[in-house]
Amino acid sequence: MNFALILFVLTAVTGVIWLIDRLAFARSRAEGAREPVWVEYSKSFFPVLLVVFLLRSFLAEPFKIPSSSMRPTLEVGDFILVNKFVYGIRLPIIEQKIIPLSNPARGDVVVFRYPLNPSQDFIKRVIGVGGDVVEYRDKRLTVNGTPWPQQSDGTYSYLEGLRFETLERSIERTDGDAARSHTIGVNTQAQPVYPSNVRPFSGRENCDYNERGFKCRVPSGHYFMMGDNRDNSDDSRYWGFVPDDHVRGRAFFIWFNWDDIASFAFKRVGSGIR
Repeated sequence: MNFALILFVLTAVTGVIWLIDRLAFARSRAEGAREPVWVEYSKSFFPVLLVVFLLRSFLAEPFKIPSSSMRPTLEVGDFILVNKFVYGIRLPIIEQKIIPLSNPARGDVVVFRYPLNPSQDFIKRVIGVGGDVVEYRDKRLTVNGTPWPQQSDGTYSYLEGLRFETLERSIERTDGDAARSHTIGVNTQAQPVYPSNVRPFSGRENCDYNERGFKCRVPSGHYFMMGDNRDNSDDSRYWGFVPDDHVRGRAFFIWFNWDDIASFAFKRVGSGIR
């Protein structure tokens, strides 16, 4: 379901009804006569719909985290806000960039349209940008020959369906820069990548896979994405690179989580996303 298109249509319809009534029907109504219900509702909803449409299209859009692929950074059920203008101003609905401002950087958590099904939104972390050589061997990440250091940070456990999963948690430093770090989870029993699960994708010839990991050169204008839950994430390892025009914005804020509200803990509500 294209919610942006539905919102645009509702905004346009209510706005047109309000405008036509003001320019034509209102003048012919008897003084003191009540407005038709359809006009009254349109006048009430149009400004609200317009504000929501503009905010959602150009400033920030809410998303809900549906899977465990970004644990421990983002948990299932987190409601997040995505900055829509940080990388540039895009036309609503068609998402065409008209005013470039910046580009996604390594370490950013971004929402993008899934290359294999552009009607579906994914959220992952940017690991490589155009021209980068991304290598992941034995659960260790290297970009352009620079390792991303990992520091052990205990364990992380969560319920996945009927299974209880426990991961080794680490603090990983983007490009080795201590100022840019994030948390990842690793299942020590899993392989770094499963080559048999890799689907055909554009640029596949730029990648080399084996049971110890992979090495890929990212094409210009594309990004290599991975989930922070490294062994439970369907990401660029398996379906390839994300074109720049598929990027929707950068995730920056957790604004709601039902578990926090129910427990009155508020551990995640109001926190930023690293």
